[in-house]
Formats: sequence, structure tokens, C-alpha cells
Amino acid sequence: MLIDLHTHTHPLSHDSLLSPDELIEAAKAARLDGVCLTEHDFFWDPTEVAALRKRHNFLVIPGIEVNTEDGHIVVFGLDRFVYGMHRVHELARLAQTAGAVMIAAHPYRRQLPFELRHEGDWTQVLERAVANPALAHVTAIETQNGRGTDRENAFSTEVAARLNLPNTGSSDAHERKDIGRAATQLDRKITNLEVKPAVLRPTPTRSDV
Repeated sequence: MLIDLHTHTHPLSHDSLLSPDELIEAAKAARLDGVCLTEHDFFWDPTEVAALRKRHNFLVIPGIEVNTEDGHIVVFGLDRFVYGMHRVHELARLAQTAGAVMIAAHPYRRQLPFELRHEGDWTQVLERAVANPALAHVTAIETQNGRGTDRENAFSTEVAARLNLPNTGSSDAHERKDIGRAATQLDRKITNLEVKPAVLRPTPTRSDV
């Protein structure tokens, strides 16, 4: 099953140009099997997600992208924003209690400079990224971000390899052209919106779907 684990729509994500309906129609056109709505620091109302799924006859799963002090984390299995979630240790505590899944989104951000001037800089930056405390709590690393460059995604792939964590791919869509640039192949079919978070534990990524 090919699913996009990281997307944004307006108005809940103010920087997105996509409506939820546009996102779903584009996902269908890209031959995806489902999308996850992961707005910036906002949770979807489950009844609205259910209405979207019914209207389009398409799998829609709610999540959230939390802006923590140590980077952005996509989470599945929580249903409300709690004060203190921006601190990764508190987010991890809440996720563990709920049996939720945490995925590190675009881990190259805040870590990988635009230019590396000296031999060995890549290794130093990589070691610093691997030491990010947030990565001690995640289930997987988003190694293929549809809005990232090949260089940035290669960096994320090395981070995941060093930590021996699974890879995911996501469009991180904010506009229609982003849909289909990356997605994650799950090893089983999901048919129920009330899916247990463990089902979302990812297997290898397929990009440019």
C-alpha cells in the first residue's frame, strides 16, 4: 500500500495552498492509496476526517507535525495538542503513553548548511545531526522529502543508516505539484480509519510515484 505520510492543507496549515479536497484528488491522480493529514501543530476533528474519507472513498488518516525545540516530528496516535509538546521529551512521554508513532521529518533542516567549505565538514554535520536528542525517540526517519533536494535527502538517509532506523518517504505537500514526489510503501493494506498506530510502522520508501 502506497501512502503519503506527511501533507499539509489550508486553513489548518496557513502556509499550504492545498484544500483537503484538492489534496485527495491529486493523491488519487498520483495513484496513491491514502494520505495522512499532518498539519502544523493542529489536530483534525475526527468527524471531519471521516466525512472526507466518505466523500472521496479514499483512505485519509489524521496525524500532526509538531514543531519541537529539536526539529519537526510527525506523530500518529495522539488526538489533541497538549501544552509542552514542543519539548521532545514531553512529546515522547505522551506518545509512549498513547502507543503513538513518532517520525522525524526532514532531519536535514537546522542541521545541513547550504555550503560545506572544508573536507570532513559533512561528517561533522552528520555526527551533530545523529546526536539530536529527538532522534532517540522516533520510530523512523523521513529520508525522502518531496520538497527536499537530492543532497538533503541523501543526508537524511545517512542519518537513518547511522541510527539503524527505518526510512519513510513523504511529499510534505503544500501545493498540488508536490503530490506524488515521495511516498511510503506499507507492508499491509489499511482499510480502517481507526487504525492502530503500529500498522503505520514503515517499510522501504518509493519515490517519484
